Amino acid sequence: RRMRVSPPAFAMFLLASGAASFAPRSFARGGRPLASLFSAASSSDTCANPLLDQASLPKFSAIEPKHLQPAVDELLADMSSKFSELESGLDPSSSTYDDILPSLERIREPISYAWGVAGHLNGVKNGDELRKAYEASQPKVVKAFTEFKQSRVLYDAMKNVMDNHKSTLNEEQCRALESSLHAMQLGGVGLDGAEKVRFNEIKQRLAELSTTFSNNVLDATKLFSLTITDPADVSGVPDSAKKMWAAAADGDAESGPWKVTLDGPSYISAMQHLGVRGHREKLYKAYVTRASESSGDKNNVPLINEILALKLEMSKLLGFGNYAEQSLSSKMADSVSSVDDMSSFMREKALPAAVRELEEITAYARKNGGEEYSEKNLPKLQSWDVTFWSERLKEEKFSITEEELRPYFALPKVLDGMFGLANRIFGIRIEAANGAAEVWNDDVTFYKVFDEDTNKHIASFYLDAYSRPADKRGGAWMDVCIGKSAATKRDIPVAYLTCNGSPPIGDTPSLMTFREVETMFHEFGHGLQHMLTNVEVGDVAGISGVEWDAVELPSQFMENWCYDKKTVYGFAKHYETGEPLPEDAFQKLKDQRTYGAGMMAMRQLYFGQLDMELHARYDPSSGESIFDVQKRVADVYTPHMPPMEGDRFLCAFNHIFGGGYAAGYYSYKWAEILSADAFGAFEEVGLDNEEAVRAVGRKFRKTVLGYGGGKPPSAVFKEFRGREANSEALLRHCGLA
Repeated sequence: RRMRVSPPAFAMFLLASGAASFAPRSFARGGRPLASLFSAASSSDTCANPLLDQASLPKFSAIEPKHLQPAVDELLADMSSKFSELESGLDPSSSTYDDILPSLERIREPISYAWGVAGHLNGVKNGDELRKAYEASQPKVVKAFTEFKQSRVLYDAMKNVMDNHKSTLNEEQCRALESSLHAMQLGGVGLDGAEKVRFNEIKQRLAELSTTFSNNVLDATKLFSLTITDPADVSGVPDSAKKMWAAAADGDAESGPWKVTLDGPSYISAMQHLGVRGHREKLYKAYVTRASESSGDKNNVPLINEILALKLEMSKLLGFGNYAEQSLSSKMADSVSSVDDMSSFMREKALPAAVRELEEITAYARKNGGEEYSEKNLPKLQSWDVTFWSERLKEEKFSITEEELRPYFALPKVLDGMFGLANRIFGIRIEAANGAAEVWNDDVTFYKVFDEDTNKHIASFYLDAYSRPADKRGGAWMDVCIGKSAATKRDIPVAYLTCNGSPPIGDTPSLMTFREVETMFHEFGHGLQHMLTNVEVGDVAGISGVEWDAVELPSQFMENWCYDKKTVYGFAKHYETGEPLPEDAFQKLKDQRTYGAGMMAMRQLYFGQLDMELHARYDPSSGESIFDVQKRVADVYTPHMPPMEGDRFLCAFNHIFGGGYAAGYYSYKWAEILSADAFGAFEEVGLDNEEAVRAVGRKFRKTVLGYGGGKPPSAVFKEFRGREANSEALLRHCGLA
């Protein structure tokens, strides 16, 4: 879950992340406001190609893969012509802010719109034809935006405004200009000759590798399945899982067969509930070796090696010692050592708890698992055992199962409750508007967001809630459809919210696990920051321009409300009877919040430090393999549960090799400190004090959600909280204080 969120500001192309649905929505925007630069596509072109019809929302019902290349070619040619005209009219010594950023934003918007739609469809409606069209167009798009970032005329004009006219700019304009200048520096504007040629080659190759990496993970995930035919093997498995597996095998939920896949809901259910140890072992080993040496032409090992080598080379061309330094140059954390210090501090708190938790799970398995789990036959619990026995122990400790809770978490009710919370604390009203927008799948729903005080329509979003293993990437993410911008006259920001939750089965609605409920709240938090922005400078509106290690603040903040009684009882009603969740069940839900917190924290720290080690200290030419590095980091961060021999988790680590989290995965834990402390402001006034909660909520909307990238995140947090962030609330929430 939490697979990705669109990178803020320039990051979309600096990261060259073609595989994820990242569109080049924020580049150094500029140019003179010349009417000739902004003519729309002709009506005949628009009719022929729906990707050119950009007056409002995408025409998803008409868009086909065949439309992509012609649209990209036309829009890039038009953009290139207008940009050349802009450059020729710029005077680096006298051009103003208004001559540069707003105009460039308008020039770039048409291709950003079309490429953003293509990237989104590549994530939610993936297929061979679209892949081919996307991969054919990607090098041209990367090349065009690289040329933008390397325009010396543009850079010199912006630098002159910053150096000599900064006092005439407001804070949002300053942030946008600073971000643009920094992004151009990272984009190679200072390079010449052979270095520039090589840098551009690297950018193109990284974009290609990123796309291929993610495609390999998707394909490898789809290739494996385990079919179970013996009803005894699914004894004790929840009905929802049996129905899901039977549907995948065209079987019967009670008599089978049952087909288990590596798709999220299917795989997780198996690891939690399949009692046959051999089945879990097969599934686990298949999962952690996806897209590795055993996957034939889908092997990501050489891709990872090349990605790491190219990123190191690229960073050195830009004057950095390694890629982590380059990545952190645009984040809140000011150095690798700052990230190391945070991770070490959290490790000191979490590791003792993780060791105790695993010891308790092991003892429980030995006591209840029979001879198979005796110390003689199984000296140490294996990775495919831990989740299963952890779930059994949790059920016994709290006398409640995930399956018992599902009927109270029907998706329609969860959405009603989530929207009700947003109304309570942020003063917005969300209404279903199905039919008001074309969608890419019948499962997708569309909503409009209104300000409660003015009744003004202020934003919209699509929700694609269910897993579709055949053509949809795993994980959950928020992405930008349309960003707010005065320059492009886009006043209604539009978001994509994508999850991979349990789908409806027959007449039964989607009955969510509590984890899926948290994930929905998480992605909604990202969407709120995009949609409730008060900033009109496109480069820093919504999530654009927000430092990467702060962008998870609103999303993780929203998860806290899943443990607030008033919020939960706004949606936790039995889908058949309408009865509310029993009081004792809610209390158990709260009590189990800290269950396994130590192991979960160490897992996140392990991922973050592995990412940092690979991008800060690993030398691809040293002879040490990436898996040697993985083992080294695991020895420090998961000594209680080391990876199995042959673990190839890195080959499916889409966050850092197919998405935008390279040298940035630590951001989850970094932002979790911010988000827990932010929620602490509500706790301090009393969650039952409706008037006070409403006041704090409006302040959160004004600051964290409203300012977006228009202010530095540390300043935004301080304005909201009245002080700098500390880790006390996070440690308390996790039971690690």
